[in-house]
Amino acid sequence: MKHQSEHLGTEPIPKLLLKLSVPAMLGALVMALYNVVDTIFVSIAVGTIGVAAVSIAFPVQMIIMALAGAIGIGGASLISRLLGAGEKDKANQVFGNVISLVILVSFVGLLIGLRYLTPLLYLFGSSDSILPYAQDYLGVILFGTVFFAFAFSMNNIIRSEGNAKVAMYSMLVSSILNIILTPLFIFTFGLGVKGSAIATVLSQGITAIYLVLYFLRGKSSLTFHAKNLLPFWHHIQKIAAIGSAAFIQMGASSVMYVVANHLLGTYGGDVAIGVFGIIHKVLMFAMMPIMGVVQGLTPLVGYNFGAKLHDRVTESIKLAIKATTGIAAIGFLAIMIFPKLIMLIFTDELPAIEMGVSALRIMFALSLTIGIQMVAGSVFQALGRARAAAILSLSRQVLFLIPFLLIMPYFFKLTGIWIAFPMADIFAFSLSLWFMNRNKEIFSAAPATVANEPCLE
Repeated sequence: MKHQSEHLGTEPIPKLLLKLSVPAMLGALVMALYNVVDTIFVSIAVGTIGVAAVSIAFPVQMIIMALAGAIGIGGASLISRLLGAGEKDKANQVFGNVISLVILVSFVGLLIGLRYLTPLLYLFGSSDSILPYAQDYLGVILFGTVFFAFAFSMNNIIRSEGNAKVAMYSMLVSSILNIILTPLFIFTFGLGVKGSAIATVLSQGITAIYLVLYFLRGKSSLTFHAKNLLPFWHHIQKIAAIGSAAFIQMGASSVMYVVANHLLGTYGGDVAIGVFGIIHKVLMFAMMPIMGVVQGLTPLVGYNFGAKLHDRVTESIKLAIKATTGIAAIGFLAIMIFPKLIMLIFTDELPAIEMGVSALRIMFALSLTIGIQMVAGSVFQALGRARAAAILSLSRQVLFLIPFLLIMPYFFKLTGIWIAFPMADIFAFSLSLWFMNRNKEIFSAAPATVANEPCLE
């Protein structure tokens, strides 16, 4: 039987990247649109304080996402290379272990989250006025952990075999259901922030069922066997090594949110936390097309590297760099020209609008560099170069952003928090260029000028 993934090594790269990226983009954009609409509904029903509550709860979700993402991305990278090398049995073993790890992580996260709900929210920057709303939201979201973690990790697995449309459909199912159910639970049933959380959990549960049916109906290159749920430690070690970069990146985002929320509360109060929550939704929407290209790139690089088709690897990277930079330019122009209009979409509270306009322009000042940063990190993940991927994933959030968040408010108060983001971007971008130059045999399209040096790994 011809594997679903074999076309990754034969079809033209532009056609493949388009085929893999566009579904990922569309699915991700619809998901981002849901997040935007959800934030608007919460803001209408509760005000900026409701948006602040969701923002306070977000680090907990990010920790769960980090674990599920590490498992899914680590497993997907390994599966891509195993399928490329024709080792389907081993790929099935990895698939089974990914499922086991996701279930384990989900239930541990649920138990810890429920046990320490209130202390966690205070730890993550909640004020007394925000706390009741944050408790309502996170107390419900935690029960959907297993659904969300399963869908998040399985979409990476599905993309690893080159079936981007199924991953897109799963995101469409989740997002469209959310858009329909959220106003129903918030307004019709009068549940406020809790209604938003209930809609999210129900949507993720239905999405998880859709993905289970995809695998059980034999439409995947992978086959589920119950025996593969038992641990294969050599696979788990590789999943952990490769996925560590994704965990560091998303886990660092959680830490960054905690630090930012505390600082925002100190220098700007609940309004600043709410504004930051709005800007995060804008950032997600702007980033989703770039993430779509990167998600389309990952299986291309992994499969062709496993099949020793190195020219195709380089061509894929070159095209992805051009695409992500172009997309970043469009987002940059929109945010620089229409910041007030963007804020008015979310809130009519004048203090929040004024603060948000300034924050948007400052935070996105160097967003043109984000595409190359993401391409560089994802390529090292796809190739299984865990050390380089981990360093690049760690760089923006931990090495640069968190220190700047702690330093800049000392000099510029609230404005210093916004300034920290473009400063982190330029340093992380420079580090990405350095890694790309060190690995010119892969990144021949890298926009850099230093002399060729030996590969780091």
